[in-house]
Amino acid sequence: MESQALLPYFASLLSAIIVGVIAYLFFKTHTDNEEGRRRFLLHKETQSKTLPLRLQAYERLTLLLERIDPNSLLIRVKPKGNDLNKYEQDLVSSIEDEFVHNLSQQIYVSVEMWNVTRTTKNTTIQIIRQTAMNEKIESADKLREAVLNHFMGEVTPSQKALAYLKKEIHQLF
Repeated sequence: MESQALLPYFASLLSAIIVGVIAYLFFKTHTDNEEGRRRFLLHKETQSKTLPLRLQAYERLTLLLERIDPNSLLIRVKPKGNDLNKYEQDLVSSIEDEFVHNLSQQIYVSVEMWNVTRTTKNTTIQIIRQTAMNEKIESADKLREAVLNHFMGEVTPSQKALAYLKKEIHQLF
């Protein structure tokens, strides 16, 4: 008889536990959705403020890559004399100056894009130095001609980096 008297209490206790669990799950789902909505709105607001800065950084990197491209670099930096070593140093200095001038852009672009930019700079310098070490190259004009011939019909490191940059910008939209 006593067990039958406790049965309504257990039934109501079980009902209360079920209602409590359902209420907990409902409120947890609701608070999770609200938190997600707040994060989305914050991300959207941040995105609208940072997107112009990121695009400016990509513009600056585009200019950097164009300026260190051997085809434009050799036209822009002309030999002041016939000294091979001096011209090699002028070319490398020009590349380094351009790169240093744009160091702050790495904050706004992906790590991969910055690594591609740095690799492009280093590869271009390496090609210039290797070409200058060739025994057949004796003057600044010969260096200029040899570097241009090296890239004749070939994609330059800068052109590869620009293709990567364009791909990354398209991912922003």
